[in-house]
Amino acid sequence: MNSRKLRAAAKKSGKKPNAPAVKTPAALYETGLGHVRAERFLDAQMCAQQALAQDPGHADALHLMGMLSFQAEQYDLAVEWMSRAIRQNPKPEYISNLGISLTRLGRHEDALKAYDKAVQLKPDKAQSWTNLGRALMEVGRLTDALPCFQQALQRDPLQWDAAYASGYILLELKRFEESIKQFDLCLKLQPNHAETMLRRGLSQRGLRRFDEFLSDCMAADALAPKNIETQFNIGFALQSLGRHEEALGWFDKVLEIEPSHVEALNNRIVSLGSLHRFDDALALFDTMKALKLDDWMTGWILSHIQLLTGDFEAGWIGREARFKLTPESYPAFPMPRWRGEENIEGKTLLICSDEGMGDTIQFSRYVRLVAELGARVILLVQDPLHRVLSGIHGASQCFSLAGAKLPEIDMHCPIGSLPLIFGTRLDTIPSVTSYLPTSKEAHVKAWDDRLGPHTKLRVGLVWSGNPDHKDDHNRSLPMRAFLSLLDLDAIFISLQKDPRPEDRAELERSAIIDLTADLGDFNETAALVSCLDLVITVDTSVAHLAGALGCPTWILLPYVPDYRWLLDRDDSPWYPTVRLFRQSARRDYDEVLDRVRSELLTLCAAR
Repeated sequence: MNSRKLRAAAKKSGKKPNAPAVKTPAALYETGLGHVRAERFLDAQMCAQQALAQDPGHADALHLMGMLSFQAEQYDLAVEWMSRAIRQNPKPEYISNLGISLTRLGRHEDALKAYDKAVQLKPDKAQSWTNLGRALMEVGRLTDALPCFQQALQRDPLQWDAAYASGYILLELKRFEESIKQFDLCLKLQPNHAETMLRRGLSQRGLRRFDEFLSDCMAADALAPKNIETQFNIGFALQSLGRHEEALGWFDKVLEIEPSHVEALNNRIVSLGSLHRFDDALALFDTMKALKLDDWMTGWILSHIQLLTGDFEAGWIGREARFKLTPESYPAFPMPRWRGEENIEGKTLLICSDEGMGDTIQFSRYVRLVAELGARVILLVQDPLHRVLSGIHGASQCFSLAGAKLPEIDMHCPIGSLPLIFGTRLDTIPSVTSYLPTSKEAHVKAWDDRLGPHTKLRVGLVWSGNPDHKDDHNRSLPMRAFLSLLDLDAIFISLQKDPRPEDRAELERSAIIDLTADLGDFNETAALVSCLDLVITVDTSVAHLAGALGCPTWILLPYVPDYRWLLDRDDSPWYPTVRLFRQSARRDYDEVLDRVRSELLTLCAAR
């Protein structure tokens, strides 16, 4: 619909502008197209007007007036002329161009109807499907738009626009493998396209392929330097790979161009914290706050640094931002939320899980304190935790989040907000050796019998957590990392649910006893843990379960651990029977496992 498109439309006629003019509307229209080719738009308009003077219903001349109005950015007039042309002859091209004009006016729903009509009239035209897909994108209907672009590609596999839009939508829908295929096609059709390279990198990020993410972003930056989005994502990729010093440099490049780029500032705080430069991170936050550049994400990031460094008073407050980070993680209850200020004596209070299962186990210790305020406490937890928490002290009833039919409730409270409500500080953590209900003796004995004679130290092992956890690449290990322990004089038992394919093969070749097929929920895991002398685990929910049961537990931690494990200590104020084995600044788990092996060797010898 710009001058190039006008000239292209004119060229279709195949007639020369200097051909002898016959004073008919059709001839005047053809002459007008010749003027369009030569960019003599005023002359073209005069020809169209002369044609319409003879025949007010001449569809081509009406459409030409619409195209000329569009060229002049008079979109209201373009819509009026094209609508008149369509009333005379509803050609698909007229209707498509009407849709483009309506889009320019922001009338997206009307444009959508026009594009839909054009597809119905000429379903074999790829561009019509692409136009319809773009209109659906404009109104936010991505899942409806995707099939349109796929229809366009079936009709014209070389249509770059449709391939790119498909990749973009698949990326938004988190269908990352498919989006990469579309962006690969785009790069074949149009090599060295920086935006495509960046979007393919973002798809790699979604699959946690951080090396590929970085490579694509670097390629995009080489093609289009000083693009803020690309530079930010290079910093993000380096951050994800643990290369925080380098990441800081790229965030600084973004801030040189846009000093108020909040995401770059927030991620700068993350990298400073990851380098244990906590004073610098806190100073940057103060600067952002003074300039009113902090947002809820800033508060969320800062809260983890505050809690990690022992500033619980500020940290618990900042952690409330999690409800903005993942609002879907907490149900929308109709009753009011308890924030600790209202008297709950005689009330029925629902305490509901709002984060991971490890968090639920850790903070379930507060249920007893809530009950001591006079409330009848109903606990609502993840299904795998339902049985193990059903008998916890202070809870009248325990229900599963999966389809629970709850009794009448007066108020509700997220379980992760209880440390804030009770004003928890380092010296007031409600720490007890064991606060989970003990498994029935017969239940424990059944597991004990399956393990055989208890002649050696029994050691439970967990080497990886949830692969979807944002910090999984820092806290999880491959199973082969634990092989250095297996020659010690102990019995090793797997507590690892759903091992990854490469770990499963290694596990089957090892001497580790694997009974996890029968660990249907945490109640079964708790009974098995009760038969063990020690649990060695990475930072995952089993670490909390073993700690809450009072089982001796050794937790392997990255250089920058989760906030609850604090810094520079090998014990935990949350769990008296836990020992912490931390990475040094070298971030090497082999060193950690060497220390674990040495301590375990001593333990085996003592037994």
